[in-house]
Amino acid sequence: MNKIQLRKGRERSVLKGHPWVFSGAVEGGEAAAGELVEVCDSKGEKIALGWYSPASQIRVRIVPDAPVADLVANAVARRGDFFVNCYTNAVRLVNAESDLLPGVVADYYAGHVVCQFTSAGADARKAEIADALMKFAPGCLGVSERLDVDSRAKEGLKTEPAFAHITGAEPPEFVEIAEGEVKFLVDVRKGHKTGFYLDQRDARSTVGSLANGAEMLNCFSYTGGFGLFARACGAASVTQVDISADALALAKKNEALQHYCGTTMEYVEADVFQFLRKCRDEGRRFDFIVLDPPKFAATKGQLMKAARGYKDINLLAMKLLKPYGTLASFSCSGAMDAEFFRTVLAEAAEDAHRSFQIVARTHAGADHPVSLAFPEGEYLKGYVMRAVQ
Repeated sequence: MNKIQLRKGRERSVLKGHPWVFSGAVEGGEAAAGELVEVCDSKGEKIALGWYSPASQIRVRIVPDAPVADLVANAVARRGDFFVNCYTNAVRLVNAESDLLPGVVADYYAGHVVCQFTSAGADARKAEIADALMKFAPGCLGVSERLDVDSRAKEGLKTEPAFAHITGAEPPEFVEIAEGEVKFLVDVRKGHKTGFYLDQRDARSTVGSLANGAEMLNCFSYTGGFGLFARACGAASVTQVDISADALALAKKNEALQHYCGTTMEYVEADVFQFLRKCRDEGRRFDFIVLDPPKFAATKGQLMKAARGYKDINLLAMKLLKPYGTLASFSCSGAMDAEFFRTVLAEAAEDAHRSFQIVARTHAGADHPVSLAFPEGEYLKGYVMRAVQ
C-alpha cells in the first residue's frame, strides 16, 4: 500500500476526525486515482487510511479500515426508522463523508436508488457500492448514477452522460414518491441533484403547517414542493415561480396527483429577482413568501458576493409581505453558516424597515446527518420569520 506523508503539524485535523487532507498538507508520496493509501505523519507513522485523488485539491479522503459493503450496510441501517414509520418512501441512504463514505451520495426513491460518486475513491468502487445497496436497501429495485456534478470534474472524473444505469431495474421516466399525503413525480435522469430536494423534507412540512388561509408566493419553486405542502394545508392561493419551464411543467403534473382542494394555483416562468421587482412595482402583496434559491456561494471566496445576493432578494421579499406576513428564507451555500445568514437577514429587515420574529429554524433532515468533525457537511439552513408589523 502506498504511503502519503503529511507536513509537520498537518496531522492534527486528521487525528481530530476531519475527513479531508488538502494538497498543501502533503509532504510526499503519490498513488493512482482512487487508490487506498496509508496517511502518515511527518515522522512516517501511519495515522489513517484514505482514498487518493491526484487531480483534486482534496488530495486524500479519510475512510475507516472496513469493507465498503459494511459501511453501506451500516449507513442504510441507520435509516431504519424511515422504512418503519411510512411517512415517506424517499430517503437519503448514504450522506457522503458524514456516513464515512467520502463522495458517495445515495438517494432512495420508491425502491430506485440514484447515486452521485464525487470522489475518485468513490467512483472506483461504484460497482461494489451499488451491489451493497441492492443487498441492504429495503426493497431496492435498481441502482443508477448521476454524473453531471461539478465536483466530479474537479476530481478529473467524466461528467457525461448525465445519467447512467448500474444494476437492477432501470427507473421509469418519473418515479412517484410521497411525503405524508403529498405526492411528487421525480425525474431522476434530468432533475436537480439526484432528482429531488430530499434535504428540504422537514422544511416543507414546517412551511405547510403555517400556510393555512395564506396567499403564498413560492420562489425558485422547482417542481412545487413548498407550494404543494401549503396547498395541502389549506393555503388560499399559491403562486409558483421558477425560471425553468420544465420544472414548472412537472410541478403542474405534481399538482394533478393531489386530492382536490380549493387552493388557487398559478405558475409563472420568470427570473425571480425580476418577478419580485415587478410585484413591487405593481403593488402586489403576499401573506407568505418562500425563498429557496440555488447555491449563491460555492467557496469562501464567493461569500461576500453571495451575501449581497441573499440580502437583495430577501429585502425585495420583505417589502412584499403584508402586515404580519411570513417569510421562509433558505440558503444551501455551505460557505455561509447559519449565523452569517441570520446577519444578512437582519440587515435586509433593517433596510426594509420591517421587524421580524423567528418562528422556526430548519436544516436538513435526520437522513442527512452531519459529522461533528465535518462542519462542511452542514450546508442547508433556513429561517421562518413572521413580520410583527
